[in-house]
Order: sequence, then C-alpha cells, then structure tokens
Amino acid sequence: MDSRTPRPREAPALAALPIDADYLRSTMVDLLRVPSPSGRTDAVMQLIGNLITELGVPFTLTRRGLLRARVTGRSETVRRAVVVHADTIGCMVKRLKDDGRLEVVPVGSHSARFSEGAHVTILTDDPVRVYTGTVLPLLSSGHTYGDEIDTQGVGWHQVEVRVDEPVASATDLTALGIQVGDFVALDADPRITPSGYVKSRHLDDKAGLAACLAALKAVTESSADLPVAAELLVTIGEEVGFGATHGFDPEIAELVAVDNAVVAEGQQSLETTANVGMMDMTGPFDYHLSRRLLRLADGAGIPVRRDVYRHYRSDAAPALEAGVEARAALLGVGVESSHGHERTHLDGLLALARLLTVYLQSDLTFAEWDRRPEGPLDDFPSDSVQPAPREVVHPHA
Repeated sequence: MDSRTPRPREAPALAALPIDADYLRSTMVDLLRVPSPSGRTDAVMQLIGNLITELGVPFTLTRRGLLRARVTGRSETVRRAVVVHADTIGCMVKRLKDDGRLEVVPVGSHSARFSEGAHVTILTDDPVRVYTGTVLPLLSSGHTYGDEIDTQGVGWHQVEVRVDEPVASATDLTALGIQVGDFVALDADPRITPSGYVKSRHLDDKAGLAACLAALKAVTESSADLPVAAELLVTIGEEVGFGATHGFDPEIAELVAVDNAVVAEGQQSLETTANVGMMDMTGPFDYHLSRRLLRLADGAGIPVRRDVYRHYRSDAAPALEAGVEARAALLGVGVESSHGHERTHLDGLLALARLLTVYLQSDLTFAEWDRRPEGPLDDFPSDSVQPAPREVVHPHA
C-alpha cells in the first residue's frame, strides 16, 4: 500500500484580479467581426498582435503563424501555457456552378443545417476583391417549389452560395476573381442583449480568446507577482485538428486549453459560469490539475461547473499527441448550440477570465516535482492515499 500522505489543499485561497468588463466585451466583438476560417487567419492574428502590443506584453510568431505571448514570473523558465484558438469553422469554394452560384464544402466540422441562411464573406486571392453572399438551400423559394422546400434533404450537397454580384455563369464568377479553393467565411453577426447574453457565430473560440486577453490585461496592469513565467499560445488550426502541435516552450509543465464548453441537454456546463472539462473524446484530462482548477475557483468564490464531453476535442489533444510532456486541463466558456447558432453570457466570460488570473497567480500543481522532467518513485507526488486491498473470502472455503 502507498502510505504517502495526501497533498495539502490550497491555503490560503488566492483572490481573483479585477477584470475590465468593457475591454472583454469590445475585444470579443472586434475579434468576431474579423473573418478567420481555419487556413485564412492572417488578418485576425494581426488584430490579436496589435491588442497584445497595446498591453505591453512581448510575443513572437512561429513560422506557421501561432502567436506566443509571455508574462514573467519569479521563475524565468516558462512552466505553464494557456492555449486558445483564433480560427473558426467556415467553408471553401468547391465548384463554380454554371448558373453563377458556388458549391462549397465545410472547413472544420459543422452541419449545413446551421449554415442555411447565413450571410458570408467570400475571400479571393486578391485582398481587394472581397464579396458578400448568402448560403441557401438548392430549393430556396417557397413560391416556386411549394412543399418541396420542407422535404429537401440536409447536407453540403444540398446548399449553395448566392453571390451578391450580377453573375449568371461560371465565367461571370471567374471574371470577379472567384476561384475554386477560395475561403467563404460565415459572418459572425455578434449581438449582446440587455440581459448579458451574447449571440454570434464563432463564439467558439473568440469568446474564450477575449476572456484570455482580458485576464492577460488584468495580470499585466496589476503587476501581479507570478510564481512562474507563463505563455499565452494562440493557435490557428484547432477546428481542423492540428492547432497546438508546436510552439510550446520545452520546459512547459502545465497546459490549460481554453475552449468551448458544451451547453446542451445532458451536459453540466452553463453559459453563466466557468467550466472545467474532466474528459473529452480523447480521454481524461490530468486528474490533479483539473481538480486543482476547481479548488482555485472555489477558494476565490468563482462559480464553476465540471463536465464530460463526448463529441469534442480541444487544443490539448494535438499538443499531447505531438509529445508535449505536460499536465493538461480544459477550461471552457459555456456555449449553447456550439457550431450552430451559438450563445453565451458575459457572466460566464468574466468568471472564466477571473479564474485564469487566479490560476496564473498560483504555483505549479506540485511545485517541486513539476519543475523537473523526471524523478524517482519516492518523490512522485500523490493526491490521495491508495486504499488497502480487501481480503477476498471464497464462499466455499
């Protein structure tokens, strides 16, 4: 039996730093208004770089365009990373149709059901030639097709993009500079209600990114004394499965992904709280780090929920698959109808940002052990005492 004593809980509790709610709100809206489907993220990364520059935080970009911002701590070695993605779902032109419409395929995993009726921005290879349009079902007029519009199937082969230009042929589209392989961004159309709900496409993960930037602002402006240096890694391929595959400091011991927390029937996540994912489709997150985030939230009086997600993965998965040797956990902004007509709440975003400030002010999960890549069994930390095996008595003995 392992006789080591349990590790003590957080004491004393850490206080959350004040979050600039107006900054979080305006930053989120600015991010949402810049199209950034996976594969076409240069413009939004320019915006993010400008925002971080205004905060006075140094950062670098990798060859592929991932952004790494660094905040210093008492230990100069970067030991933890907060990872969030700036790319979104979208579409790409598959074919120029003979009637002047566009056949499209999805970028990222999302249903055509939620794209029907969406306003879109068509991004050509020429940055000056940007066009608008609408995703429509093939049978889009009830006055023409009658009840057939209700029986048409759902799928990407059942929709097309109507371009807001005088086009009636594939030749007309070519003359505009539209080509196969052009990106088609679903317009976000962000709206914030008087009761604090945020309705928009692409809250996954631009709402989470705004919360991260608001937390970064709070940490830098307060000159908080951080035990270890940390980095904010903004990735650009999460929606297609290869977001956080590189860019980490080699000494990273902890990785916290910030992403969408699924709000739906059968889920525990809420729009108005911070949310900790205990497991997703790739498996459980780190036992100790996940539960430590929950304790930090409780100690700071931050509302938090814990949840398990079936059809979901975040930036933590590609990072671990790429061989990052770090504890990994997931923090989420509660998003209702994710990858569809999304909604969240400002209260949840503020809770998430506050929890991030508490986490950054805390030491590593196991302060001594996690500062080294390996060690002997006697030093390996345990969060609980293993129960002694029970004696099994055979009934016929």
